[in-house]
Amino acid sequence: MDRELNGAMRSVSINSNGTAQLNGHSRDETDRVGVSGGVATATATSAAAATASQTTTKCSSTAAVNANATAATNAAIALEANRFAAASASEKKKMVHELCQQLLLTDEQVQELCYRILHELRRGLAKDTHPKANVKCFVTYVQDLPNGNERGKFLALDLGGTNFRVLLIHLQENNDFQMESRIYAIPQHIMIGSGTQLFDHIAECLSNFMAEHNVYQERLPLGFTFSFPLRQLGLTKGLLETWTKGFNCAGVVNEDVVQLLKDAIARRGDVQIDVCAILNDTTGTLMSCAWKNHNCKIGLIVGTGANACYMERVEEAELFDVEADNKKPHVLINTEWGAFGDNGALDFVRTEFDRDIDVHSINPGKQTFEKMISGMYMGELVRLVLVKMTHAGILFNGQDSEVLNTRGLFFTKYVSEIEADEPGTFTNCRLVLEELGLTNATDGDCANVRYICECVSKRAAHLVSAGIATLINKMDEPHVTVGVDGSVYRFHPKFHNLMVEKISKLIKPGITFDLMLSEDGSGRGAALVAAVACREDMLSPKK
Repeated sequence: MDRELNGAMRSVSINSNGTAQLNGHSRDETDRVGVSGGVATATATSAAAATASQTTTKCSSTAAVNANATAATNAAIALEANRFAAASASEKKKMVHELCQQLLLTDEQVQELCYRILHELRRGLAKDTHPKANVKCFVTYVQDLPNGNERGKFLALDLGGTNFRVLLIHLQENNDFQMESRIYAIPQHIMIGSGTQLFDHIAECLSNFMAEHNVYQERLPLGFTFSFPLRQLGLTKGLLETWTKGFNCAGVVNEDVVQLLKDAIARRGDVQIDVCAILNDTTGTLMSCAWKNHNCKIGLIVGTGANACYMERVEEAELFDVEADNKKPHVLINTEWGAFGDNGALDFVRTEFDRDIDVHSINPGKQTFEKMISGMYMGELVRLVLVKMTHAGILFNGQDSEVLNTRGLFFTKYVSEIEADEPGTFTNCRLVLEELGLTNATDGDCANVRYICECVSKRAAHLVSAGIATLINKMDEPHVTVGVDGSVYRFHPKFHNLMVEKISKLIKPGITFDLMLSEDGSGRGAALVAAVACREDMLSPKK
């Protein structure tokens, strides 16, 4: 049966639009396909026989050959699918497990991943290799973490999509705080207008928020979470590299976005705000957790995207232009490790499904690591496996659906829901399959679908774990807490445990760690960066 399966998987494959292929040819490639021995093969004789003087005959002959070839190809594919559809449940289970082997990482592969991640981190940190490094390891200029003594009122601005948030956070004793927030829309015409329009709109909303919350007359520090590609030059200076997420405001790229915000606030002249720091959501995650747990030295996002930051020794961060009187030993590094593997370093564990995801993404060849981990792609990876198994006749008796064959319609939340079913039950799985238009699933089908989900999510957890273990080992501290946020980590029922189990096996003897779920890193974390930046002022008596 293994030999039959391997032969079938070579014979029948699924191309990017869900069309079945036989021996490397799609059903539409009929101009190069003929029939030989019951199997579609390339035929050169039809073309050779035609001559320029027989144009009409050539056209009709080619059409006939094409029609025959298409029929033969479809018949051969149907024959393979029918053969596997008739297999027993145990045989189908074995076939699914066989195909999913490529999604399971061996211990040796994970160790090799740790080695390669460390190599790329060092390339990003070093001045000579940084320009060509995929893992950029940007300096954030954050050197101090919360120590629990932060007090007072702080504003946070969280800009990263078609809405933005303004928050007012009052830090109090005993790690207590009060937080109020409001979400504001950014109209489409502002998203593609001028930078002046955008920041004037933000400043207006800030002013309205302060008036609503009775802090209009107070001078407050603000932390600015800016979730767009940023080249940071200081704690309060960052140049926009490029707009993403549908924004295209003129006059902002290569400009200091902190200064643009300050200028907009000054143009109004009605509120007093000190922009104390600019950061991304990964830094905010670490800061939010470090306020409660002072051992938190790593921040991790596993959600729509994937990224990590960590506290590095200053001497290792060669791009950090430290001032002579600065004796602080550490600086926070934003790894931007989603781009790990863009140079081919991950090719030894990538699969046909990963390559399919990449080819059809909006950024082919970019964010390779992220595409194997994050919530933006996890559901699609599962869908591609399901399509291949269904078209081969191994799942659902070969009966697919329009939804199953449509890119992006197997949502990552489905993976979490399916894996949340109790062992031996398939309640959530059947609900998901019904949404996909698959109503004829057997218990065996459901078990196989769950196994495919488990393989994809386990691989993601193990890839993240390899990265986190590498950071923990590089930091070489007795105990490290990892602050984690993101929808995949937060909602997947097994992701936390999978990570704990794998990291435990990868870290050096004598080192301990724990994973801590972050609370509103992009909001409260931003306020905490501002609080730490002006901690001395916050410790002085307030009237």
